Amino acid sequence: MDPRPRWYRVGWALPWLLFQFFPAADLVTTDRPLAVRLVAGSGLLVFTAVYLDVFRRAFDRCWSGSVLGRLAVVAALGVALAVWLGPSWAGLLIYVSAASAVALPTRWVWPAVVAAAAVCAGVLVLHGESGLLVLPVLCLLTAFALRGTRHLVSVNGELAEAREELARNAVAEERLRFARDLHDLLGHSLSLIALKSELAGRLAEADPARARAEMADVEAAARRALAEVRDAVSGYRQVSCGQALAEARAALAGAGIAVRLPARVPTLPGPVDAALGWVVREATTNVLRHSGARAVTVTLTEDGGEAVLTVADDGRGPADDTEPGSGLTGLAERVGALGGVLTGGARQDGGYELRAVLPLTPVPVGVAR
Repeated sequence: MDPRPRWYRVGWALPWLLFQFFPAADLVTTDRPLAVRLVAGSGLLVFTAVYLDVFRRAFDRCWSGSVLGRLAVVAALGVALAVWLGPSWAGLLIYVSAASAVALPTRWVWPAVVAAAAVCAGVLVLHGESGLLVLPVLCLLTAFALRGTRHLVSVNGELAEAREELARNAVAEERLRFARDLHDLLGHSLSLIALKSELAGRLAEADPARARAEMADVEAAARRALAEVRDAVSGYRQVSCGQALAEARAALAGAGIAVRLPARVPTLPGPVDAALGWVVREATTNVLRHSGARAVTVTLTEDGGEAVLTVADDGRGPADDTEPGSGLTGLAERVGALGGVLTGGARQDGGYELRAVLPLTPVPVGVAR
């Protein structure tokens, strides 16, 4: 599926509607019976509506029977109206070429386009309008242009899907890494606890003293396992800013996003370093999931009094009425607890910027800065 909205896909068809000026003008200015005008006008409206629907469906990258059926309606109406009403309506064959270029598989495109151009030329020649033979040429040129556009949109859709897949894989890989760490930490301790508990149960009546000793070992093993898990979780959660920047480079580069990082990471107090690491992580996650950005720039400066981190991208940016997500809300609370300020919003030249300012010396919460 093309990830962009449906109006965007239909937008590729709208510029070509300029050619409908000629049949519309002919319908108004040429003296014909009212019944002919009504039938011709209705046919033109149906032709246009189905033509736009073909574009909308064709950009979903699936050549289903419904798309081919609508294309057949466009082709039949275009040929019928052009043959029936003459040269002013021959331009409808340009629409048939355009719809064929975006809706048909490659092996069927050019036979259909050449056939449309031939019908267009035949109508013009039969009515002695050789001066308008540029219209069959436009049939071919339109097909070339929209076939190239169709290819670019298809490639862009595949790249967007690949970016989302890479982001999902990065999250899955991190989960697997943490699962492996926990397994390595707890596997031995839990096996020891299980064995000693079983042994203590068997010795409870025969040798109570040894059973108590075994249970003491179980308690000690459990406390060690708990301490190891706490250390592991703490290390996992309290990522440093340098580590977060390295992870961001790998994740963004893997998703095909250009990354510019600070040349050096200054030495920062532990809580400030950890908080900025969280800012980098959250910003990277948002870029991968939501922004559609092609480039990200991270800057980090400190002047002895405060550290300033900005993460800017050239993506879509948030909608005006979008509320901050829970991730950014929690991040603002984390930064605020250290006396800092987290701000984010659309940039003037497009994209989004997240900015964190943290004092290097802790400031009590609620104290004005």
